[in-house]
Amino acid sequence: MQFRTIGVLAVAAAVALAAGGADAASKKRSATRQALATKAPARMIGVNVALKGDITADRIKALETYGRVRDLIEPIDALTMQARDSDLDAIRSLPFVEAANPDAERSIGPEAAALASDFSGGRNSWDLDAVNVTNYGESGRVIAQDGAGTYVAVLDTGLLSSWQAYFPPERIATQHARAFGGGGGNLGWVSEQPHKWQQDQNSHGTHVTSTIIGYRLWTPTGPEEINGVASKATIIPVKVLNQNGSGWSSVIARGIVHIADLKDEGGPLQDNPVVINMSLGGSVLDAVEKKAIDYAVGKGVIIVASAGNRGTAGMGYPGAYAPVISVAATGYTGQWPAGVSSWWRNVDVPEGDPAAHSYIAGFSSRALAGQDLDVAAPGAWVVGPYQTNGQLSYYYLSGTSMAAPHVAGIVALMAQEKPDLSAAEAEAALEAAAAPLAPDCATVNEPGRPPATYCWGTDATGAGVITADAAVAATP
Repeated sequence: MQFRTIGVLAVAAAVALAAGGADAASKKRSATRQALATKAPARMIGVNVALKGDITADRIKALETYGRVRDLIEPIDALTMQARDSDLDAIRSLPFVEAANPDAERSIGPEAAALASDFSGGRNSWDLDAVNVTNYGESGRVIAQDGAGTYVAVLDTGLLSSWQAYFPPERIATQHARAFGGGGGNLGWVSEQPHKWQQDQNSHGTHVTSTIIGYRLWTPTGPEEINGVASKATIIPVKVLNQNGSGWSSVIARGIVHIADLKDEGGPLQDNPVVINMSLGGSVLDAVEKKAIDYAVGKGVIIVASAGNRGTAGMGYPGAYAPVISVAATGYTGQWPAGVSSWWRNVDVPEGDPAAHSYIAGFSSRALAGQDLDVAAPGAWVVGPYQTNGQLSYYYLSGTSMAAPHVAGIVALMAQEKPDLSAAEAEAALEAAAAPLAPDCATVNEPGRPPATYCWGTDATGAGVITADAAVAATP
């Protein structure tokens, strides 16, 4: 307010003081409103909490000062909760909290897909030839082991409802199959979802499973069997990703613990080798997922995971976590030869040094400092069941998601030879048996476009390219 005329001095002074006080108060209120407007409002998130010691009522009560406890994972002393993001530091500072973080996102990552249109011919495929499980021009297997007596849990999107068109029922442990959902997207709530394990619409888990145990190929002349790395292993489907191929670490942790408890003393699989394949990942290591992995490894479970499809941006987790066997993706330098129909099963991958005819795919994640990359296996242009519009069909997929099940299958073969094989022994044997792949470049054919050149360094290869026969021979 401005005064343009001057009256009695005392009155003028009083008015001036009152006006000044009002201005100061107004400015203070304005500044407060501006500060509140610029401060981001608290956001409710799903939080994964790993505890030091047991879950107790007192600890739950203390945590619920900051939010709502949603799910207890008692075997690993961990829980999920709904809380404000602004309270995360306070939760971490509680004396009984080992670690806490926003529920970490996981996904199958970007992958290239192309329809494999011609299925006439034999039972071999280039990738199984490359890992010395089959050999072009010969029927059956060229390695004695077949995975009998071993279990491989596929933590993924589950199986298509048509899975019996692709797999023999006896190869799928339906009694142990599970589906878990929820997680960070539901603010920490994780639930079991019966029967959803066989209602997948994504196809990723079905394709991954086909690499491990093989699959039935429907051709114009009738069905034909395509071999798998461990064709007599038994698959435990565990759905931890949604129909978009994405999910949360809290959900994955529940899946890992489920498998570990099957293997635990007194569990139905205590006397069988158990492997977990996780063709998934995210950018950070989640505290609860880490505890679940450590718990499973401690029970004798061997975990294999994809390295990730982020190229030079680094590996994904849990693959980059040291106790996990991580797998980079290779391709065959003789891929897509001109004039060869259905090349994926009509080419002969040369015998001898597997590194001599392998290249590291450009998408395959390179290890950054502190990340652990173990071995490399076929992951570019791998054919398997992949449905669109509900029709039985088969696609080439490229990704480290395709590389991991080759190694999970190889580990099953190793565990068939040594049923008490530990995760540390399996990793050491794989690294010792791998054929080193020196830094180099390779120019390879690509479908419908000019040849592409891919280059790699030591950060992309781990110990090198693994084959089944070499891994089994190195098994202690």
